[in-house]
Amino acid sequence: MTQARWIGIAGPTTSGKTAAALAIAAQQPVEIISVDSALVYLGMNIGTAKPSPAELAAVPHHLINIRDPLQAYSAAEFVADATRLIGEINARGRLPLLVGGTMLYFKALRDGLDDMPAADPATRAALEAEALTKGWPALHAELAVTDPVTAARLAPNDSQRISRALEVFRVSGQPLSFFQKQNAIEKGAVSPYTARAEALISLEPQDRAWLHARIAQRFDSMLAGGFIDEVKALRARGDLHPDLPSMRCVGYRQAWEFLDAHEARGLNADWPMAELRERGIAATRQLAKRQITWLRSMPDRHVVACDGPYALQQVLNAVATLKPGKISR
Repeated sequence: MTQARWIGIAGPTTSGKTAAALAIAAQQPVEIISVDSALVYLGMNIGTAKPSPAELAAVPHHLINIRDPLQAYSAAEFVADATRLIGEINARGRLPLLVGGTMLYFKALRDGLDDMPAADPATRAALEAEALTKGWPALHAELAVTDPVTAARLAPNDSQRISRALEVFRVSGQPLSFFQKQNAIEKGAVSPYTARAEALISLEPQDRAWLHARIAQRFDSMLAGGFIDEVKALRARGDLHPDLPSMRCVGYRQAWEFLDAHEARGLNADWPMAELRERGIAATRQLAKRQITWLRSMPDRHVVACDGPYALQQVLNAVATLKPGKISR
């Protein structure tokens, strides 16, 4: 264990990452670094399934509740923060345990960041205005002409990623895929962290129906636990809007649209609670599908069937036995 600079626990939503991390913490001197783009936000607890106060107190946690929902938090900021924390935790003689489902963050930490143009607010605002009149599928079609490689992996309504890809092209004249390819060529196959012997344990279901059932159960628990009231409180601030990264998080976007409909039409709104539930569960399933696709692109991960009868013990065994350079399926 002393050879590893950090160990990662990744997996789709509801796959049991938090339980696995706490079980490891009960046996190993670890500190947890959250790899989750939603858990960074204050006041967003129910809809993000944020660890409870008792869970947060049981072991040191980092990168949770570090941003106001009005603020963005980028992959570059995560890499900088996680890199600093990994060094500090190692210096304390403890093991950094990186836990979460934001696969872009894992990839950025492992493979480095693409050297592409910085965000351009004017271009982004222009794209948002175009989307209001044309719709995101039309902008996706435009992207398919300028950057077919990127367009092929994005859904027609993936507003955040379509906007970024078109922004990069309009600012630089080069497609997003060009910068990603250049980054891969320059960095090669080995990143600084891969060379420093990290292990990535991936919790993946053998039966997708098992995951879908857990997603539905969690969303029902969120609704019963006051999720709508949480979103109402965020809306009541007056400075948040649905185009912010925080409010684009799965569940929050659907709840915001639900409340918009009810404010506009009163109790006769077209969106009953059952439809919010259906849309929220469907969006979460799509998130899980994307997360699994990301994971399958990481051939060096150690897969544990999270729906298996001994999943937790398998994770503990993997942490105890994995060696640098010997991570396999």
